Amino acid sequence: MTAEPAILDAAQLASDPELRARFAESAHRILAELVSGGAALGWVEPPSPDDVAELIDHVVSAAQAGDAALRAAYLDRRLVALGYWRRYARPTHWPHADLERVAVDAAMHGHGIGRSLTAALVEDARAAGIEVLTLDARGDNANALRLYRSLGFTEYGRLPGFVAFAGRRYDKVFYMLDLRQEA
Repeated sequence: MTAEPAILDAAQLASDPELRARFAESAHRILAELVSGGAALGWVEPPSPDDVAELIDHVVSAAQAGDAALRAAYLDRRLVALGYWRRYARPTHWPHADLERVAVDAAMHGHGIGRSLTAALVEDARAAGIEVLTLDARGDNANALRLYRSLGFTEYGRLPGFVAFAGRRYDKVFYMLDLRQEA
């Protein structure tokens, strides 16, 4: 890969009518392909286009309200990755958010796009006053877990054998990034 991807936020994405119009469809392509390949992204079966469009609408609405951040990575105007976090809704958890999904097109793995996208989401959380950013991942996703640790996330819990997929069991691993320590 020679060019660096453009990492857009929700406002930048919304300001480009062509990208905005294709975003849900492009996101569906990436998510469905990854889930078909066994990726742990919150679905056992690939999501439908309508499921992804509804999810994107919720995330964009939350981002517009200041309760989420959405990032999209484009290479030559082609979506190659997306990720988002959403603020916890409970009042006692308001300064906390969950990094719910980071998905990189399988053909783009190993090019640093996931790192750039996740780092941008962490910066968005910091700017939004998030105190603790959490996430969970399937225990066999060694590359993602290594990435999160390299960005300062620490494991705070594990549910052994919690995830059943394709006849196997995997740990559910919980990570957190305490942004209060950096203030």
